[in-house]
Amino acid sequence: MRAIVVANGRGGPESLEIKDITCPEPGAGQVLVRVRAAGVNRPDLLQRMGAYPPPPGAPDTLGLEVAGEIVTLGVDVARWAVGDRVCALLGGGGYAEYAVVDAGSLLPVPEGIEFTQAAALPETVFTVWANVFEIGALKPGETLAVHGATSGIGTTAIQMARAFGAKVVGTSRGPAKTEATRTLGVDLALDSTAPDFAARLADACPDVILDMVGGAFLKTNLEALNLGGRLVIIAFQGGATGEADLARVMRNRLTITGSTLRARPVDEKARLARAVEQTVWPWLTDGRLRPVIEAELPLDQAGEAHRRLETGTVTGKVVLVP
Repeated sequence: MRAIVVANGRGGPESLEIKDITCPEPGAGQVLVRVRAAGVNRPDLLQRMGAYPPPPGAPDTLGLEVAGEIVTLGVDVARWAVGDRVCALLGGGGYAEYAVVDAGSLLPVPEGIEFTQAAALPETVFTVWANVFEIGALKPGETLAVHGATSGIGTTAIQMARAFGAKVVGTSRGPAKTEATRTLGVDLALDSTAPDFAARLADACPDVILDMVGGAFLKTNLEALNLGGRLVIIAFQGGATGEADLARVMRNRLTITGSTLRARPVDEKARLARAVEQTVWPWLTDGRLRPVIEAELPLDQAGEAHRRLETGTVTGKVVLVP
């Protein structure tokens, strides 16, 4: 089968090459999926640069989410059948014509959803569900602030929070991105480069903040959170360290937490999949959630997909189509 590999193990977008490699075979509790579309995510960029190795047992090839049809069942797979239209979260290997998937991580592609849309869902929806709804314990009527609002995670978090009955503050860099954030349906769009950004975020009194910036925003986040607020950190593009006023944390009963998704055990990902299917999948069916896709590119243009993501100008997701 054809798959994308990183020449010499690491490098820039130009290091991504398409090659013929051995097609994987599903083991017990796994299925083989013919990949119709694969989502591109920031962790893929980090892996390409050698900064985010795959967890033990995962393929060395890139790709954390796919959509397609099941073509082979491993033993001990009960729910699924050959020909089922599915999407899935992977430990790796999605940039290819076929991918092995743990059956517990599979989700059905809802009627009316195309493969390219479905491939843009698993990584973002699982991340938002685990961090905003489970760890962050967002409640209807509360306010969620999303940094990086125009990213794949951000556009998904905005829609999911609104479907749940929460208010949403979206932050992004510069007037153009702030306007794009406004069109996503947030209650308040903020330009994080504006001089009054910190004051306006504090005025919004968010109950939960989903943060991909990290250290550079730590002080601002803690000063903005409402009483009993929760700061959930899922990336640190603005640095891994920052200054925290612990007296404020104690006085306002704040929670600072974070998580990663890729290295979680198979059973934990299966639990997340069932929770997402029960609560979030109906939002796809009734139209309250739709993935925002900026571009669909052929598999052999994976390098171009990475270049676009690195510019920071993409709104939503870029999807590869084998």
